[in-house]
Amino acid sequence: MKLDVKTMDNKPAGNITLADEVFGVALRSDIVARVVKWQLAKRRAGTHKVKSRSEVAMTTAKMFKQKGTGRARHGSAAVVQFRGGGVVHGPVVRDHGHALPKKIRQLGLRSALSSKAAEGKLLVVDNIASTGKSAGKTAKLRDQLIKLGADNALIVGGAELDLAFVNAARNIPLVDVLPQQGINVYDILRRDVLVLSKDAATHLEERLK
Repeated sequence: MKLDVKTMDNKPAGNITLADEVFGVALRSDIVARVVKWQLAKRRAGTHKVKSRSEVAMTTAKMFKQKGTGRARHGSAAVVQFRGGGVVHGPVVRDHGHALPKKIRQLGLRSALSSKAAEGKLLVVDNIASTGKSAGKTAKLRDQLIKLGADNALIVGGAELDLAFVNAARNIPLVDVLPQQGINVYDILRRDVLVLSKDAATHLEERLK
């Protein structure tokens, strides 16, 4: 697959050939869904907690005599039937993460990359950096992204991101910036356009082939 390479000013900067094994596979929506579910489950805090019958602060004295009142035979005010009692089967602190094979995760990432390429929403730029007199300016970067057609985009740079570019993009809605090692299926899908630097494209080919 051959794509045109552009500069951040939307000027031609040659072309690049991308491997079909990474950017040209068939879409597996079932695999993508599994990977997204794994990602979102993994990042949950899991700090939810309710108090059970044994944990609530309540008297342990018998509420009323066993027989003769016509009421149920209760012996504790901490049971779930009463106000202030414990909760049954409520959430507890736990890890929501679950295992997902590495090959499934890689296939999900290849499928997400290929879907963007098939839709024509994959852009490759020569260098993701903020340079010139307007380096680090949000307004300048926003205009550049609009010209590129990437005003709703995930931008993936090289191993090290340009700090001025990151600061400029931080305040632009619907624009995310990640280093090449941070690319993931969920962030690809939640943005309309995927913008890769040449370094990031090469890294992904080496990583996913």
